[in-house]
Amino acid sequence: MKHLHIALWGVLPYLALAVLVAGTAWRYRYDRFGFTTRSSQLHEARLLRIGGPLFHYSLFLVIGGHVMGLLVPEAVTGWLRISEAQYHAVALAMGGSAGVAAVTGLALLLHRRLRVPAVRRSTSRSDRLTYPLLALVLLAGLTATASSVTNPYDYRLGVAVWFRSLFTLDPDVTAMAHAPLVYQLHAFLALCLFALWPFSRLVHAFAVPLGYPVRPYVVYRSRGRAVTRRPRSAGGRRGREASAR
Repeated sequence: MKHLHIALWGVLPYLALAVLVAGTAWRYRYDRFGFTTRSSQLHEARLLRIGGPLFHYSLFLVIGGHVMGLLVPEAVTGWLRISEAQYHAVALAMGGSAGVAAVTGLALLLHRRLRVPAVRRSTSRSDRLTYPLLALVLLAGLTATASSVTNPYDYRLGVAVWFRSLFTLDPDVTAMAHAPLVYQLHAFLALCLFALWPFSRLVHAFAVPLGYPVRPYVVYRSRGRAVTRRPRSAGGRRGREASAR
């Protein structure tokens, strides 16, 4: 098991990161116009109008919670006079709510994709792998959050330590190997999702129009009456030619 833990938590994260970076660069080089969601709004808009914002906005909250939980050490919250009970209560309430909202939004989008024939026909091969994997990642994370109610495991002393050690190129494999199975499953599925990211429609996340607020103004010109030039008469032209002679 020691070699398996090294492969999973010491090697796989860097392989997934390499595939993510190299795959994105390759996709940008050879399929730059493919950085899109391949929107199917023309086929059905009612469910998309509900499920799309619900999924995306709640996913932003989920990502923010992961950033706070994995990158902010426990000593920082202790220095801010935030007790462990307070921290876990807020994390459970906000993280659980965001997770439930994200799963609900994704369920609506999947229901729409399966129910509407035109949307179902537009589903690519990568979508058939991406959507189930994304659903499993969210469900595993939501299960891990719910398990913290009865499980005394503190992920900030285990999973977070392993995650931060990846940036120092000295992964703390032991910290992750001792984590509960649901946390290990959540991390493993997330790494697989990152490796698949460049080859799916998820790559559109890298095409966010961040420069839109500072872009130059677009100038529109009126299509009013055009200025027409009066045609020259034949007589006037002959008169000018005669005077020239």
